[in-house]
Amino acid sequence: MSKRLKNNITSGYMEAANRLNSRKARRKIIAYVESYDDIFFWRTVLGRFENETRFFEVMLPSKGTLKRGKKSVLMNIIADGAGRDMIACVDADYDYMLQGLTETSRTILNNPYVFHTYVYAIENYQCFAKSLHSVCVMVTLNDHSIFDFEEYLRLYSEACFPLFIWSVWAYRTGNYPKFSLSDFCRIIDPGAFSVDNPMASINHLRHKVGRKINYLQQHYPKAKESYLKLKRELLSLGLTPSTTYLYIQGHHIFDTVVVPIMSKVCSRLRQEREHEIYVTSAHRTQMRNEMSCYENSIEDIRSMLKKNTGYMNCPCFQRLQEDVAHFLNAAETPSTVCEDASAED
Repeated sequence: MSKRLKNNITSGYMEAANRLNSRKARRKIIAYVESYDDIFFWRTVLGRFENETRFFEVMLPSKGTLKRGKKSVLMNIIADGAGRDMIACVDADYDYMLQGLTETSRTILNNPYVFHTYVYAIENYQCFAKSLHSVCVMVTLNDHSIFDFEEYLRLYSEACFPLFIWSVWAYRTGNYPKFSLSDFCRIIDPGAFSVDNPMASINHLRHKVGRKINYLQQHYPKAKESYLKLKRELLSLGLTPSTTYLYIQGHHIFDTVVVPIMSKVCSRLRQEREHEIYVTSAHRTQMRNEMSCYENSIEDIRSMLKKNTGYMNCPCFQRLQEDVAHFLNAAETPSTVCEDASAED
C-alpha cells in the first residue's frame, strides 16, 4: 500500500478492501486509539472477539503526523466516516458523566462506532483495587499480603464521593472556572501515606473535602436540589460511593494515589524478602548470589501497573465488552448498524 493510501484510510476503503479479499480471508477492523499506552489496553478489550472471520488492528490515527489524543481520534472517525470496519476507542473522561451536554459527550454516547471506557480512563482500570495485590506480587515476587488495597480505595472513594458530585455539577452547570478538575484533584490528594497508619491520610482527606464542601454550599446556596438530582442520576449510571476512584481523573489516581502507596508497600515487601535471604543463606557467597538473582527478578511498579489486566471482572469493563459484542453482532447485518446510526443522527 502506498504512503498516500496509508494516510487516507477510510471506513469505505477498508470495507472495499475486505470485499476484495478471498472468502477465506479474515475481515480487518481498524480501531483508532488515543495514545501508545492505549494500544495494549484496547487489545485486551478487542482480542477476545477475534475469530476465523475477523481480526482487529489497534493503531493511532496518525494520518502521517504524530497527533494523538481524544479529539484527534474522533475527528478522524468523523472525517473518514466510521463503519463496520473502522471504530474509535477512547477514554470516557467526564464525557460519560456529562450525558450529552457537549458535542464530544454526544459523540461518544451516540455514535455506534465509538467505544469508551465508562470509567474515566484506562489508568483507572490499571488501578482496579482487587488487582493491586497481584501487581505487588509481580513487582516483588512476594505474595505476603500486608496491605488491604480494596479497603483503602473504598474509604478513599467514599471520602471523595460528595465532592466528586460537586465537580461534575460544576462542569454540567458551567461553573467549572470556579471549581475546575485540577482544583478537585488538588483537594483529593491524600498526602503523606503510611503503611502502618493509612487512616491518617483518609482522615486528612475527609477534613479537606469537608472544608471545600462547606465553601461550595455557602457560595451556591440554591444548588441543593440540582446537586441531589445529579447525585441520583450518577448513581443510576453506575457510580457508587465505594467506587468513585474509577471515575476520578485517571492520571491522578495512578500517579498521586496508587503509585505512592504501592511504592511503600512494595518497598516493605522487598525488604521482607531480602531479610529472608539474609537469614537463610548458609554463607556470604550464597547470600550475594541469591540477592543478585532476586534483584534481577523484581520489576518496576509503573511498568507492571501498565501491564495489569486484573480488571477483567470489573463491571464497567464487562459493560464495555458487551458494547463491542453488540456492535459486532449488528455488523453481521450492515444495514442494521446504518439504520441505528441514522436514527441517532
